Amino acid sequence: MIFYQVEAGGDRNFSYLIADGEGGPAAVVDPPADVGRYAQLVARHHLSVHYAVITHGHGDHTWGVDQAVKRYACKTVGHRLLPVPVDLRVDEGDILPLGALRLEIIYTPGHTEDAICVLCGPKLITGDTLFVGKVGGTDLGEGARKEFESLHRLMKLPPETEVYPGHNYGVAPSSTIGHERQTNPFILCKSLQEFLDLKANWLEYKRTHGIA
Repeated sequence: MIFYQVEAGGDRNFSYLIADGEGGPAAVVDPPADVGRYAQLVARHHLSVHYAVITHGHGDHTWGVDQAVKRYACKTVGHRLLPVPVDLRVDEGDILPLGALRLEIIYTPGHTEDAICVLCGPKLITGDTLFVGKVGGTDLGEGARKEFESLHRLMKLPPETEVYPGHNYGVAPSSTIGHERQTNPFILCKSLQEFLDLKANWLEYKRTHGIA
């Protein structure tokens, strides 16, 4: 497998390039507005970009899709509730074939109604659902409840599953499900109410715990 975490600009955004192997089919996830941030990698490995996958509909995750399509004539992919046009609409459990690889879609509403994560073997791209030591922003109502449920579904993945978020907001650019289970204060919440309280008081929690 070829797998790159790409600094995408914006507010410490990450994009991802995944491929079966040298000269094989590839997918770019949340492509950056500047195609040059990953085009050299595509050329270096002689890849053919088949998909541009969108984890959710916020502008800093869709901003590079048109450029990716223009350059590579790839198909766009997003959840069925995504508010922008795409070629392929996906939902929980859907599979995108990528040579010998399989990109599995996990539906994770909360941060947005259209949020998905992408699982490829041992690697999980989490968009803005899960960061390293943090989670995506929500309201304190239905969005938070859905995110709480989505996060705990992700925590059922094997502990060695690698976590690759949509922004470099945490103490490291990547993590594992096992590490997040043990250290992420939002995952450690034992109830929805505790989760809501932490969200409501996150700035104070960060101040008292020395979190950036």
